[in-house]
Amino acid sequence: MAEALDLGLVVAAHGRHVVVETPDGTRVLCHPRGKKSELVVGDRVRWLATGDEGVIEHLEPRRNLLFRQDEWRTKSFAANLDQILVLVAGEPMFSESQLARSLIAAGQADIPVVIGLNKIDLPAAANARERLAPYRAMGVEVVEMALKADRDGARTTLGPKLAGRTTLVLGPSGMGKSTLINLLVPEAAAQVGEISQALNSGRHTTTTTTWYWLDAERSGALLDSPGFQEFGLRQIEPAALATLMPDFAAHLGDCRFHNCSHRHEPGCGVRAALERGDIAPSRYRIYGELFEELSTKRW
Repeated sequence: MAEALDLGLVVAAHGRHVVVETPDGTRVLCHPRGKKSELVVGDRVRWLATGDEGVIEHLEPRRNLLFRQDEWRTKSFAANLDQILVLVAGEPMFSESQLARSLIAAGQADIPVVIGLNKIDLPAAANARERLAPYRAMGVEVVEMALKADRDGARTTLGPKLAGRTTLVLGPSGMGKSTLINLLVPEAAAQVGEISQALNSGRHTTTTTTWYWLDAERSGALLDSPGFQEFGLRQIEPAALATLMPDFAAHLGDCRFHNCSHRHEPGCGVRAALERGDIAPSRYRIYGELFEELSTKRW
């Protein structure tokens, strides 16, 4: 019976190697049975010790899983998340398309999202705020910070939102993810060192999500995701896209046709909302681009 085996938390993964943390904080290098591993950071597993290492015997049911999918492959970020913090900034200016894609994937996985606007001390912050207005309007929480210029303020703002929760941080390079980790995580370098040691002194380089405990009690965690250039949403059917965009979903009941694509049909409630100003033009443009992308032939 799986319940009789030791319970562990996957805190790092590389190929068929995973680092499992036990309830007492010990970290053990483990391998899944079989040739392929579908394990991701955040998974709860049952494992069996074999010498200094271990074998994964059972994967506990996941509450959720955040992943992206393009034409060729699926890339998982993490499992069993309480929330996602999408870090953006005005300098360099964030990609609204990438932000929208992240929110859609989180929505499909039913994971709450907070947008963190960093570098509010810089002039470009005003433009970034303007670009985020549609997201505030649709009910997404936006918190503002200056991780470098106002460390204490950022710590005060973010601390209560992260405490006691497992939070995945998303965002491209330049938005401040490393600064955030160094600010909020005690002994971040030591925690990474533990993982490297468990993975046999750096023999394996982890390019996946990294797990950091926020406190000595290990009640809250920050998960740093690897950067990405593209965020594919091939797991989503075109017809379901609008249901995962809250500003669109609010008007779906107003369409004349139940299978409306919201692009050219008469009596479209979404396009009427666009004309009234209830949907931002940038959001409608992103919807159109995504609909085209998801409608192309899948091999």
